Amino acid sequence: MQIPYELALGWRYTRAGRTTRRNGFISFISGVSMLGIALGVAALIIVLSVMNGFQKDVRDRMLSVVSHIEIFAPLGAALPDPALTLAEAKKNPNVIGAAPFVSAQALLARGEDMKGALVRGIDPALEGAVTDLAATNEKTLNLLVPGEFRVVLGGELARALGVRVGDAVTLIAPAGQVTPAGVVPRLKQMTVAGTFDSGHYEYDSALVLLHHEDAQRIFRLEGPTGVRLKLKDLHQAREVAQELARSLSGQLLIRDWTQQNRTWFAAVQLEKRMMFIILTLIVAVAAFNLVSTLVMTVTDKRADIAILRTLGASPKSIMGIFVVQGAMVGVIGTLVGLLLGLGIAFNIDVIVPAIERALNASFLPKDIYLISKMPSEPQSSDIVPIAVISLVLAFVATLYPSWRASRVNPAEALRYE
Repeated sequence: MQIPYELALGWRYTRAGRTTRRNGFISFISGVSMLGIALGVAALIIVLSVMNGFQKDVRDRMLSVVSHIEIFAPLGAALPDPALTLAEAKKNPNVIGAAPFVSAQALLARGEDMKGALVRGIDPALEGAVTDLAATNEKTLNLLVPGEFRVVLGGELARALGVRVGDAVTLIAPAGQVTPAGVVPRLKQMTVAGTFDSGHYEYDSALVLLHHEDAQRIFRLEGPTGVRLKLKDLHQAREVAQELARSLSGQLLIRDWTQQNRTWFAAVQLEKRMMFIILTLIVAVAAFNLVSTLVMTVTDKRADIAILRTLGASPKSIMGIFVVQGAMVGVIGTLVGLLLGLGIAFNIDVIVPAIERALNASFLPKDIYLISKMPSEPQSSDIVPIAVISLVLAFVATLYPSWRASRVNPAEALRYE
C-alpha cells in the first residue's frame, strides 16, 4: 500500500533537523513543545485522579452513615403506613435493602456538659441492609434492645462529653411536658452501649443511635418517621428517587444522598472543574508553541516547498505536510503524557510513600487529616476528554503555519537559491 507523500514528508520533517545549528534549534523547540504537552497531559491525569480518589474516599465514609435514599413524612411526623411504604419501595428493582428509622434532634447531657445531637432510631436487625456502619459495628448495635434505653454514640461526641461504655447520659427531647409549673423538658437517662467512628467528623461528633422503639417512646411517635433504602448503584440515586416519587402512596418526601450533602458535592465539582481548566492552560501553552516551531520550519524549508510546487504539488498537499508534522508532535506528546500520567496515577500508593521516606516527611499526617494515604482513581470520563483536548489544540496550532506554507511563491523562494 502506497503511503501518501504528505504523510511521509511530514513524519520525516518531524524526525529531522539536527545537521545544522538552525535546524538543531528548530528540533529543540519541537522537543520542548512535545515535552510540554506530555507534562501537561500527565499533570491533568494525576491531579484529577487524586481528586477523584479523595472524593470517593470521603463519599464512602459518608455513605457508611447515610443511606442512598430516605423516604420520610413531612414535619417529622410518623409514617402513616410504614409496612406499605417498605413493601412499595422494595418493589423497585434497584432497591436491595430497606429499613425503618426515626430521626429527631435533641440535647445530650452529662453533668454540666451538653451537646446538640442528631438522634436516629434504628432497627438493628435491618440496619445492616442499608448502611456499612451497621455491618462493621454489628455486635455493638445488637446491644440496642427495646426497653433498655441504650445508645451508641459517635466517637467524637463521646470524647467531647467524656463518656465511656457503661456511663449514663441524659437525653433531652425538644418538646416538653405541660405541667402546672409550665413546660418541662422531657428527660430520659440512657446508658452508653458503645461508640463508632465513621471517619466523617460531621456524624462522629453529633450522631446518636438507639433502638427505634425507644426513640418512638421518647419523642411520642406512633411509628417510624421514615424508611432508608440502599441501591444497587449509588450513582442512580436521583433517577430511583424520581421513580419512587411516582410509585409510592401518600404524601411523602424523598431525599437522595446527593441532596443531603449538596453543598459539599457542589464545591468538589466546582474545584475539579476549575483545576481542569487551569491545568488545560499548560497543555494549551505547549500546544501553541508548535506555532513558532512550524513557522521556523516553514521559513527553513522554503526551498523545499518551492521545489515540491514546481514538481506539481498542490497548496493543499503542502499544507497537509506541515499539518502532519505538527500533529505528530501533538500525538506523540499526548501518548507519552497518557502513559506517564496513568503510570503515576495507578502507582501513587507506592510512589508517594517512597518520596516520603526519601524526604523523611509526611504529606498527610494522621493527626491532622482523616485520610492519611494519597488516594487515586483514574476515570475514563476524565482521561478521554484530556486526550481529545490535547490533540485538538495541537491540530489547531498547526493550521496557520501550514496555511502560510501553502502560500509560498516558488519563484520568490528559489530566486536566491
